[in-house]
Amino acid sequence: MGPLRADLLKKELSIFTYKDLLDHFPLRHIDKTRVDPIRAARTTIDYIQVSGTLVNSQCLGEGRSRRLVATLKDATDELELVWFQGIPWIQKQLVPGQTYLVFGKPSVFNGRLQISHPEMEVLAPAARPAGSAVLEPIYPSTEKLKAKSMNGRQLGKFIRQLLEALKPADLPENLPPGPLEKFRFPSRFDAYQSIHFPATEAAYHQALERLKFEELFFSQVRLSLVRLERNRHSRGVVFSQVGDLFNDFYRQHLPFPLTNAQKRVLKEIRHDMGKGSQMNRLLQGDVGSGKTMVALLSMLLAADNGYQACLMAPTEILARQHYESISVLLKDMPLQVELLTGSTRAARRKPILERLANGEIHFVVGTHALLEEKVVFHRLGLAVIDEQHRFGVAQRARLWKKAAVPPHILVMTATPIPRTLAMTAYGDLDYSVIDELPPGRLPVQTVHRYDDARASVMDFIRTEIGKGRQAYIIFPLIEESEKLDLENLMRGYENVKAFFPEPKYWISMVHGRQPPDTKETNMQRFVRHDTQIMVATTVIEVGVNVPNATVMVIESAEKFGLSQLHQLRGRVGRGAEKSFCILLTGRQLNSEARERLNTMVATNDGFLIAEKDLALRGPGDIEGTRQSGELALKLADLVADKKWVEIAGELARRLVTADPELREPAHQPVRLFLLSQKGKLAWSRIS
Repeated sequence: MGPLRADLLKKELSIFTYKDLLDHFPLRHIDKTRVDPIRAARTTIDYIQVSGTLVNSQCLGEGRSRRLVATLKDATDELELVWFQGIPWIQKQLVPGQTYLVFGKPSVFNGRLQISHPEMEVLAPAARPAGSAVLEPIYPSTEKLKAKSMNGRQLGKFIRQLLEALKPADLPENLPPGPLEKFRFPSRFDAYQSIHFPATEAAYHQALERLKFEELFFSQVRLSLVRLERNRHSRGVVFSQVGDLFNDFYRQHLPFPLTNAQKRVLKEIRHDMGKGSQMNRLLQGDVGSGKTMVALLSMLLAADNGYQACLMAPTEILARQHYESISVLLKDMPLQVELLTGSTRAARRKPILERLANGEIHFVVGTHALLEEKVVFHRLGLAVIDEQHRFGVAQRARLWKKAAVPPHILVMTATPIPRTLAMTAYGDLDYSVIDELPPGRLPVQTVHRYDDARASVMDFIRTEIGKGRQAYIIFPLIEESEKLDLENLMRGYENVKAFFPEPKYWISMVHGRQPPDTKETNMQRFVRHDTQIMVATTVIEVGVNVPNATVMVIESAEKFGLSQLHQLRGRVGRGAEKSFCILLTGRQLNSEARERLNTMVATNDGFLIAEKDLALRGPGDIEGTRQSGELALKLADLVADKKWVEIAGELARRLVTADPELREPAHQPVRLFLLSQKGKLAWSRIS
C-alpha cells in the first residue's frame, strides 16, 4: 500500500497498524455467488447483487452538482448507476457493451431505481466454481475512501493479503485454557481468519462469539486489576467501632425503619471503612430510595471514630436542602453541622473555617467551595459526593488531599444504571445499590397527552393548585442554540401566564442563562410556596425538593431521553399526596420516541427504565463518568451479549482474586497479552 492510501486509512478509519487493519471487522457477509435479476431490487433491502450489460454512461451537471450516470440492463429491467466523486477515474473504467457484476444498496431518485457508488467488476462466470458458497465480507468505508477506489471490497483485499501473510505464532492464544475448553472456542488465529473470511456461517458465528468474549474478558480483567491495585496499595483510616452517636441516632432519632436494601448497603460500607484501605464506593439508588439516610449514618460512623465528614453537592440549593434535612435529624444530638457554599458571606465563612480546622465542626455540607485551598479539616475521615457525574475525577481527588491519610469516599447517584453496565463502567469504584423504596411512598401516575389536550392539562394543574399544591412545567434544551432555548422557554412562559394570570397565580422561571443569584431566588420562592408554578428548563433535573409539588408537566417530552424523563418525574411524589407526571407531545412521533413514552407510562422502576434506555440508546458515555478500563468494544454489545458480559466478568474477577500477579502457568497467555497492550494497561506493578 502506498503512502497516499495509508494516509487516507489513518485519517478516515484510524487504521495506523496491521493490528488496526485486522480489527477492522466486517459489518456483514454476503453470499456473492447469488445474482438477482434487476427486477428483484427493492429499496427496502440492504444490498443486492445483479449482473447486466452497461448500456451507456454520461456526465451531467456542473460544479458541485456534477455526477456520472450509467445504465445497466438485464433481461428483466434496467438500473441507474451514479457516482458523485472520483468521476474521471471511474469514467475510464466503464466500457459500454461490457457485462458487469454490480453490488450495492438500491435507492430511488426521480422515480428511477439506482445504486450510488456501486462496487463493480467485469463478469467472469468461470472465476468461481458453480455452487460454491463464498461469504464475502462487507466492510465499513467512507465516501472519501470510495472515491479513491478504497471501497469495502478493496479493504477486503488488503485484509486477505494480511491474513495470508500471518502465521499462528503472530496471533498467539491469549485466553486461559478453562473458557477455551468449556465454550469450545476456536483458536485466536482461526477466529481472526473466520471473522473476516469464513468457510461457513457456523465458522463465522463461532469466531464472533470467541472474539466478543475476549473483548469483555480483558476489559473485566483490567478493571479487576485496577480495583485490586487500589485496595492493596491505598491506605485508609480505620473506623474500628460503631459507637454511641450511631447507636443513639439509630435507636432514638431514625424517622423511619431502614429498608433491607439500606441495611445491606450500610453493612458493605461499614466493612469497607474498617479494613484499613481507602473506600471508594458508588452508592446507586433510585429517586427517593433513601441514599441520604445511608450517607448520614456513614457520617455518624466517622464521628464515632473521632473523624469529620463532609457532604458535597453540585448546586447550592441541593447543598442547602441536605444541610437543612441533616440539621433537623441531628437537632437533639451533640454534633455541630455547618453549611459552606460560594455565597456564604465572609463574616460567617471565617468562623466556619476556623472551627472546621480546630475540629469543632463535625459535619460540613457544601458545594465546590469545599475544594478551595482555604478549607482545611482537622481530621477528615469521610467525603460524601452527591450526584457524582456533576464532579470530575480530578475534583474528587482534591478532597483526598484534605487529609494526611486519604478519606473514605462515598459517591451517590440517583441515575439508575443496569448492574452489568455499572460493573463494567466504574473501574475505580466498588458498587452498592439500594433497589427498594421506603414503604408508604405513592407511585407517581404518568400519562401521555398530545398538544391538542393542553387546555385540559392546564385545567388539571388549576385543580391541584386549588388544593394548595404546586406544579412544574419543564421545557427542553435545544442544544444547537441557546438563543432558541430561551425563545422557546419565554414563549412557553407567556403561554402559561395566559392560563394562570397574576395576581391570582404566581410563577417562578428558572433557566441556565440566569445569573446564579436570580436562579437561586426564583427557586427559593417556589420552595417557600411564594409561587405555585415553576417554569424551567432541565436545570431543575437534580436538586429541588418540594414535597408540596404534585404535578410535573414535561413539554415536548419526545425530545428527552428516558433517564432524563425519569429524573424529572422524581421531582414530584416526594410528599404524602398523590402526584402526577404529564408527558406532552405533538402527534408526529417516531417509533423510538413512542417506545420511550410508553415505558415511562408503564413503570416507575428506575432500573427497568435504565435497562430499556440502554437497549434503545446503547451505553453512551454514562453521563461522562466512565473512568478506568474504557469500554472500547468493537464486537460485543452490552445489551445483546448480556450472557457473555456476566460470564466474562465472573471469570475475570475469579482469576485476578486467585492469582493477582498472573504467575500460574495457565494464566501466562493472559499476562503476556496484557504486557503487549502498551498504553492500554492500568496495572503499574506487572513485571
